[in-house]
Amino acid sequence: MSRTLLLSVQDAHIAYADKVLFDNLTFHIHEGDKICLLGKNGAGKSTLMNIITGQRDLNHGIYWKLQGAKVGYLPQDTVFKPGQTVRDYVFEQLAESVHHPEEGIQDYQIERILQPLEIDPSLPMDVLSGGQLRRAALARALVEEPDILLLDEPTNHLDLNIIEWLEQYIKAYRGAVVCISHDKKFLENMSDRVFWLDRGRMRVCPKGFHFFDEWSTMLLEQEARELHNRTKAVEQEVEWASKGVKARRKRNVRRLDEMKEARAQLKLDRNAFNRMMAKIELPMLENDPSSQVVAEFYNVHKRFVSDNHEKTVMDGFSMRIMKGDRIGILGRNGSGKTSFINLLLGEIKPDQGTVKLAKHLEVSYFDQQRRDLRNTDTLQQTLCPNGGQYIEVMGKNRHVCGYLRDFMFEATDANRPVSTLSGGQKNRLMLSRILANPGSFLILDEPTNDLDMDTLDMLEEILSQYKGTMLIVSHDRDFLDQTVTKILAFEGDGKIEGHLGGYTDYLETKKSQQPETDKGKTLKVKSEVVQNVVEPRKTSQKLSYKLQYELDNLPANMAKLEQEIVALEKLLNDPDLYMTKPEQFAKASHRLTQAKQDLHDSEIRWIELDEMAGNIAVGT
Repeated sequence: MSRTLLLSVQDAHIAYADKVLFDNLTFHIHEGDKICLLGKNGAGKSTLMNIITGQRDLNHGIYWKLQGAKVGYLPQDTVFKPGQTVRDYVFEQLAESVHHPEEGIQDYQIERILQPLEIDPSLPMDVLSGGQLRRAALARALVEEPDILLLDEPTNHLDLNIIEWLEQYIKAYRGAVVCISHDKKFLENMSDRVFWLDRGRMRVCPKGFHFFDEWSTMLLEQEARELHNRTKAVEQEVEWASKGVKARRKRNVRRLDEMKEARAQLKLDRNAFNRMMAKIELPMLENDPSSQVVAEFYNVHKRFVSDNHEKTVMDGFSMRIMKGDRIGILGRNGSGKTSFINLLLGEIKPDQGTVKLAKHLEVSYFDQQRRDLRNTDTLQQTLCPNGGQYIEVMGKNRHVCGYLRDFMFEATDANRPVSTLSGGQKNRLMLSRILANPGSFLILDEPTNDLDMDTLDMLEEILSQYKGTMLIVSHDRDFLDQTVTKILAFEGDGKIEGHLGGYTDYLETKKSQQPETDKGKTLKVKSEVVQNVVEPRKTSQKLSYKLQYELDNLPANMAKLEQEIVALEKLLNDPDLYMTKPEQFAKASHRLTQAKQDLHDSEIRWIELDEMAGNIAVGT
């Protein structure tokens, strides 16, 4: 079945001054396409969006759009006029394109778009929160029902229920959708094609994002083989050139010129490939020993009253956060996530009950509002607030320029003001400062916003190796699955539920819960107690792959730890070791303490997962 071609770009050349961004760029968008647009920062994703809208002209090439086809665009930034209401803002563009819009049609469209987005059309735009502004901008893009809908990071600041609604809306959308997003789960659920911007060219994956890793890995492995073969061929030509040009025959001179050209081109292609494959180098996270109980909420009540409206975010909430816990925090805007963090940080006090933190706790906090960044400071001043050119990273001094390069900044960026950075660059700067010395308790509030996928992958990897206690507030479902082992879900009206596993496990539990739940039941998670949470009904489903893999590998890991402990104890029993090799004695003593703690934690974790597997096998 043929589909209508909506837009076509062929053999396009795009350059800024002397820098070529695209050469021979060709792509087509058909009705019904659901496309995710991928590429590193600076690859040209925003430029491509502007090409599609017609705001960016081609230097050379052909741009064709079906006559009458409309293009709608959700940019990252929301710009509105002073005094506009949500209704005025949403329908401003629609009113311009329709000479006499009917009131009844507008009312219907308001109900159809704004109602699932949970936003009041009468609210002034200048009083909206970040999440509400994002929903208003999304409504403005959707209400016109354009033939081609462009979405730039649509999930930023959105609640999970809104993201899930948007996924279903896009699936049913009759027009084409082109989306830039770091939310892997969202891209998997909405896309059937991938446009990958890679070193000035576009590669098109004929399947959705779910298949992208496998497809791109295959292409890169093939390219690496080709570069290897070209390298061998050039090496042979260089060897010939060093021996066979003495006669200076014409054919030899021509062959020498060809060898030089091939060597120069190979160098350019190899450097471009290596830059593309480069990853952000984040430091290995460590933590200092601390109390087993990191924080404790006991019978905490918290509510807010404004304009005769009362909102309860905690109602007799009790919980212990234990050393090494990795907790993901979910919930709609206003459900209490931020209040939970502020109570932990001591920025607000409970109305009733107590919140305690362990003594000498080193807390690092990633604030999504970036309040700790000052626009007038340079990057160097941000990392070295006391002056100088060196920053301490895990106890070692690093030159600030070298450390910035680890986070994909150039050395010349050290003197740039923070105000000139993009949202993604500001997040990378925040991460560089926090991860230099993260302490023993890491709190990350929406850390994935505005990050590209390479940064996101590396952040997932480094957090998976972090041994301290970690809280992550995020709407990114795949990110939570990769980084946390427990979920704390703020369901609203003071109701807070605890769940083992990541987001996928939480979702499966929610789907299998009994219709009626008993408040006051207790869900045991590790050795802490979370009161006023719902105990999920046991199901006949299997453990998730991630949890089953962890359960299968824990016995072998515990056996290795037991062997290591025996060997260390035997070594430390040597009475001469302390006197003859004091450094080795201190190192072995420290490792023995850590190994025993790791074994203890592994045993508790094995009991947790074994009980989960047993409950699932029994099924009720």
